[in-house]
Amino acid sequence: MSQNQHNHETCKADLIDRAEKLCSSRGTKLTNQRRIVLQRIAESHNAVGAYEIIERMASMGARPAPITIYRALDFLLDHDLVHRVESRNAYIACTCNHATSQPILLVCAECGLVNEVYAPSAALAVQATTTALRFTAKKIVLEVTGICADCVA
Repeated sequence: MSQNQHNHETCKADLIDRAEKLCSSRGTKLTNQRRIVLQRIAESHNAVGAYEIIERMASMGARPAPITIYRALDFLLDHDLVHRVESRNAYIACTCNHATSQPILLVCAECGLVNEVYAPSAALAVQATTTALRFTAKKIVLEVTGICADCVA
């Protein structure tokens, strides 16, 4: 989807609402610190590193310690509320409920936009390959780097 056609305020509100419901259903808590970290990540669909999150938070008040941010990120990762963009050592907010399939992250090399998409056949192909090779996958990361439609235009 073109970012020009995207209502990001609704996107952020839906994310926080989903995070609250998910935490409540799991008996965990979306603390104020975790919520703020999630909100800073969700400011755009570009990947953001931990130290950029710290800078974003510091511009609004006290500068949090890196360990505080990493603990919040671990929680958000464990609850599928953010994804780690391995190639960028950064994070994006999870925009979908992916209980049934592994997302593929499309990373724009020009503007840094990261789109989370689902292609169940790709995830099944990876699973079939690892099974055929009797390889036990511990973590599967599917990232594709290229140029987004807005940058090509």
